[in-house]
Amino acid sequence: MSVSPSSPASSPIESLAPSAIVTRLRAAGCVFAEDETELLVATARDHAELAAMVERRVAGRPLEHVLGWAEFRGLRIAVDAGVFVPRRRTEFLVQEAAALAGPGAVVVDLCCGSGALGAALGAAVDRVELYAADIDPAAVRCARRNVADVGGRVYEGDLYAPLPGTLRGRVDVLLANVPYVPTEEVGLLPPEARIHEARVALDGGADGLDVLRRVTADAARWLAPGGRLLFETSERQVPYALEAVADGGLVARSVSDEEMYATVVVGTRPA
Repeated sequence: MSVSPSSPASSPIESLAPSAIVTRLRAAGCVFAEDETELLVATARDHAELAAMVERRVAGRPLEHVLGWAEFRGLRIAVDAGVFVPRRRTEFLVQEAAALAGPGAVVVDLCCGSGALGAALGAAVDRVELYAADIDPAAVRCARRNVADVGGRVYEGDLYAPLPGTLRGRVDVLLANVPYVPTEEVGLLPPEARIHEARVALDGGADGLDVLRRVTADAARWLAPGGRLLFETSERQVPYALEAVADGGLVARSVSDEEMYATVVVGTRPA
């Protein structure tokens, strides 16, 4: 028996059959209904929790918020309600950073959100000294759980402001997953993002580069000689992002991965 996703009177018992869950998710517009059903069933601790999770997903909440976690570079990253969900394309940013970071590297993860980037880099590189910061209290709480295994420390505040001053001139890798969606385009994002993720994690200002310019303006003061700043941006923003990096006194380049639809800009402080 198929049940409409808008029907509040559906029986929880009927809804728990995997085939019924798939039907409801499909009707709600979930493209990968079968895969999502498997994840929901595997994550729920009992029938009541499963029924509640299905209802939240059908109502349009991001799957990761419903599950309470997202997979990122093979890690299970805790993602609380309202916190920015790490995108798979951003794995390319971590891949590039891991290739540049040696054992014992001093790493800063700005605009850290859930802390996925710092946690993944810490898992990929031995003995990193990890610091992270975000302006969103909910994200900070999440990040503290996610970076605990690699000994990371997370600070609440605006960009560099909450970081220990002793880090100036010592940072080997500076990750900055800055928001880069232009303000007027935020309304065009899928509802899962624009309704259920913090606006501060999405809105990059008039041209999408406001936060990035603030990061690049001060990056050289925090980077060690030869240290690198890495951030993700859109393909059409690359020329302006490279200009911002150069204006900050760094040597700029970009690298892309067409399969992941990802573009990363790297700025290097001259040795």
